[in-house]
Amino acid sequence: MIKLSACIEMLFGEYPFDERFAAAKACGLEAVEFWGWENKDIDAVEKQLKSTGLELAAFCVGSRDSEVASEWNAKKLSDRSGIKAFVSAVRESAEVANRLGCKTLIVTCGQERNDITRAQQHTNIVLALRAGGEVAGEMGVTLVLEPLNVLHDHRGYYLWSSYEGFGIIEEVGSPAVKLLYDVYHQQISEGNLISNIKNNAHLIGHVHIADVPGRHQPGTGEINYKNVFAALDSAGYEGYTGMEFSPVGTSADAVKQTIALT
Repeated sequence: MIKLSACIEMLFGEYPFDERFAAAKACGLEAVEFWGWENKDIDAVEKQLKSTGLELAAFCVGSRDSEVASEWNAKKLSDRSGIKAFVSAVRESAEVANRLGCKTLIVTCGQERNDITRAQQHTNIVLALRAGGEVAGEMGVTLVLEPLNVLHDHRGYYLWSSYEGFGIIEEVGSPAVKLLYDVYHQQISEGNLISNIKNNAHLIGHVHIADVPGRHQPGTGEINYKNVFAALDSAGYEGYTGMEFSPVGTSADAVKQTIALT
């Protein structure tokens, strides 16, 4: 069964942030997610989760320590000298996740570098995720590494291919490190969605959805989401599927249209 989560950075933007939780609940959803936690009032988030009964499906690794944040944001995963900062950010983020009952932390690897080879960057990413995954496992959360498309939205980003992404996850070899499979990004980058999902479902820890083109709700573009959802179901994927799209019409209508396809 597909379990939908609303990314309240992109959905319910017609409401103040604290009111988006109740708006998601009113649509019949059981979970929400957002991007960075560092700029959020965590007390207020905790209050909204408790009052609505919603789960927090995921948020991104970050830090409120200025030195750690600066180094992590500058180096990401492809610079081996940034591993210490990454591990610190994972630990800090996991503490917040444990407080909020969240089990999944999103990780991006950063831009492709021109001072070392892709093979070296690949190795550095594996080493960083092994170190971060050890902390994540100890603290009961899962890191999910996200490939992004470089053709339209994230030019210059290192990891665009799910094939390399799945390879990285297998090299890391930790149950606390998996892939975030974003259907929107992967349709743009490489297609072959259903086959990739079915062959690698055991390596997928979180899913994001939006249609192509436009990054709007499923049913507005070229992706057959009925078949994609069926593939996730038949492959045994049990995690959350985050609706990370810009709605055409109201957010409530966009969520309703997505639910109808599951």
